[in-house]
Amino acid sequence: MENRKKTERISLLAALIAVLSIPLYLLLNTYGASKEISAEAQYVGRETCVECHLNEYNDWVGSDHDKAMDHANDSTVLGDFKNQSLEYNGMTHKMYKKDNRFYVLTDGESGKLEEFEIKYVFGYYPLQQYLVEFDRGRLQTLPLTWNSKDSIWYHMSTQVYKDEIIEHDNWLHWTNQAQNWNGMCADCHSTNLVKGYDSKTDSYHTTWSEIDVSCEACHGPASKHLEWAAKADYARDEHTNFGLVVKTSGIDNKEYVDLCVRCHARRGSLSDFTHSADIYNHTIPNLPNGENYHIDGQILDEDYVYGSFTQSKMYMRNVKCNDCHNVHSTKRLFEDNRLCTQCHRADDYDTKAHHFHKLKGEEGKAVIADDGVKFEVGDGAHCINCHMPAQFYMGPDYRNDHSFRVPRPDLTQTLGTPNACNQCHADKSTQWAIDYIDKWHGTSRKSQYGVAFKEALTGSQKGFDGLVHIYNDEVYPEIIRATAIRLLGMNYQKKSKEILYDALNNFNGHIRYNALQNVIMDDQKSFNIVLGMLNDQTKAIRVECATKLNTVSRDQIPAKYNEQFQRAEKEYLEALEYSADFPAGKFNLANFYYNSKQTDKAEEFYKRALEQDPLLHPIKINLAILYNNKGEYEKAEILLKDYLKHIPNDGATMFTYALFLSERKRYDESMTYLLKASKLATGNPRIFYNIAMMYDFKNNPKDAIKYLKTAININPEDQNYYVALLNLHVKYKQTKESKTVAKQILEKFPNINDKANIEAVLNQ
Repeated sequence: MENRKKTERISLLAALIAVLSIPLYLLLNTYGASKEISAEAQYVGRETCVECHLNEYNDWVGSDHDKAMDHANDSTVLGDFKNQSLEYNGMTHKMYKKDNRFYVLTDGESGKLEEFEIKYVFGYYPLQQYLVEFDRGRLQTLPLTWNSKDSIWYHMSTQVYKDEIIEHDNWLHWTNQAQNWNGMCADCHSTNLVKGYDSKTDSYHTTWSEIDVSCEACHGPASKHLEWAAKADYARDEHTNFGLVVKTSGIDNKEYVDLCVRCHARRGSLSDFTHSADIYNHTIPNLPNGENYHIDGQILDEDYVYGSFTQSKMYMRNVKCNDCHNVHSTKRLFEDNRLCTQCHRADDYDTKAHHFHKLKGEEGKAVIADDGVKFEVGDGAHCINCHMPAQFYMGPDYRNDHSFRVPRPDLTQTLGTPNACNQCHADKSTQWAIDYIDKWHGTSRKSQYGVAFKEALTGSQKGFDGLVHIYNDEVYPEIIRATAIRLLGMNYQKKSKEILYDALNNFNGHIRYNALQNVIMDDQKSFNIVLGMLNDQTKAIRVECATKLNTVSRDQIPAKYNEQFQRAEKEYLEALEYSADFPAGKFNLANFYYNSKQTDKAEEFYKRALEQDPLLHPIKINLAILYNNKGEYEKAEILLKDYLKHIPNDGATMFTYALFLSERKRYDESMTYLLKASKLATGNPRIFYNIAMMYDFKNNPKDAIKYLKTAININPEDQNYYVALLNLHVKYKQTKESKTVAKQILEKFPNINDKANIEAVLNQ
């Protein structure tokens, strides 16, 4: 593919606007029993399992999975609806019963108090939420939440959005998409969930086969298993996994943990869940990096276990979920240190010589942790309190970090990450904790990937070397090696190209997908690589290829790849439509249509995304570019100015607006914004080049030359800036300076086009 220079035209600046990744940042009635999933196997319901699997069924009854969701009635509703009330945002919210049904009085879509009937309960311990039906098939999650641990009502916003008041027009308000059951919650709380979103009508027809997480949610549709079980022993095929779609025994820990990933992971989805051996055919897990994790991989926001556990030594040593949990009851096998001494020798690890803490019954005082939890004497001897520190989510939900790490107060000092010692002993200093660790275990410490990750954010050579080492060293967990690949692509794009290409051949899905996602398709080699992966066996890879190729003209796709590209593009569009119930999803779909030259559809979905979330400001830039290309300049300017009003420090968009003004021949205004942009985006040489050209237009050679030299200092490898500087010196008859620059050009770019004319300047 020919490498083309970008022009200064705003119509081509769409490339500056990143296309967001597919977001995650799903009853008969409207929600009824769904149809069979295929001609080969059908969902048949839990009742068919009881006869042969009574013990497993009895474990499941009453479990978190069993009570994941249910119809609201006297036996399922735990909250106190005896005319209770709660104050929030200057309003009195009420919970009560009427005609033997459950109601709340709370702020609705209008912002005013309205009455809503509760149709479903969601979860049960340590909290229970409640669902309300709305139009277009929507179910919305009320913020009025029952703390079943302490038997009190609370407003969810006070726990999750502590620093802001959520008004009715905020995307986070309970009546809006952020709290929508169909897209945010449903696929993990019911069996055989089909979201059923229609992007054309912006409506849902969501279905399930069972309201909660039942047997077939994990084992797959069981009709063929029933056929297998009905046969005589001699007639049963021993190689069909008992007729089940999903294999749950005789598998390694990766296969086992992958069975849980779709619900127990922070992730994005390509489609409704399908039982597949490769999780990347339906799910894209978040890596333990970014806003949901501390830099060293500890949990920060909700991670749902997968991202933590897969970076642990336990996972690396073939530990599975069921080594610690009864997967049918969802309970731990033991509530004391026997949970760990199943594998770890009690005489080595369940001793004071290892944990250095007092045992229950010994004299001492309780401590109050940084989150207010009281730890009694003896709690410090529990393995999980030091190696799986917990924190609260959604109010009372106390969840343990599953990365199973050694407490590292030294990393608190260098990285600013938490450590179990100071989380528990909140009244003590980090140095106090470091001194005790040194005293007990010596001063040597193993390297930790968080150090390299933090260094990489600076763009230093040391950071680059650290990431390359992590990627190449198979001692590190695969999800951490994938994180290293992601950071290489983000922070060292030019230097890491060949490493990313190498990672595309890795067998691990995390590494392959994140390598492809960070490949920049900017030359023939990268273009060929993406084309070559269009027929990959993994859906997420094919969709990512189509994502990259969506910005390429169709006539640039070689004929031999047309069929593969069309198939991948169809999957890409289906994935975009699946996620288009979210504003970011509509934004992505609009970008697809824009790049596909379907301008009317692009405009429709940009506007719908903005209507759904007015605070998703990047949409305004893309929509402004669309209007500019259509010649609707007034609309374009309104959007660009509104964006800069809300995001005034975005130098790139300030530059875009300056170019827009220049196209309108409003040169003085354009110069004002160019100068502002140069202070905000000091590393962008194109801004300084344009300022130079503007000063040249104003016949101010001194400042024109000054800003061109700045552009050269920023990017000394771009010959165009040198040529522009030479042209200025020639234009203003600065012979000495012209010869100096001409000599520099010929020495630095000996094969430059128009070499003869440059030599003529030097020899004049």
